[in-house]
Amino acid sequence: MAEVLIGTVNDFFARPVVAGVELTAPLKVGDTIRIKGHTTDLTLVVESMQIDNVNVTEAAAGKSVGIKVTDRVRKTDVVYKVTA
Repeated sequence: MAEVLIGTVNDFFARPVVAGVELTAPLKVGDTIRIKGHTTDLTLVVESMQIDNVNVTEAAAGKSVGIKVTDRVRKTDVVYKVTA
């Protein structure tokens, strides 16, 4: 499995459990991502994504997106897209 850096976490919301991610590469719903940081190591499939509280199926580099996550993540954690 290869991992490509696609962004960093710039915010976290506990309810609902959502990570704010600043993208440096495109991302689509259905992509597998890995969020890695000092105390974070989380791999998940992007099931929903929002820009300004509007559901989107894909987002371009330079966008800030909200992604539902299964556990706590922290600011400055890095986000990778996992490819086969």
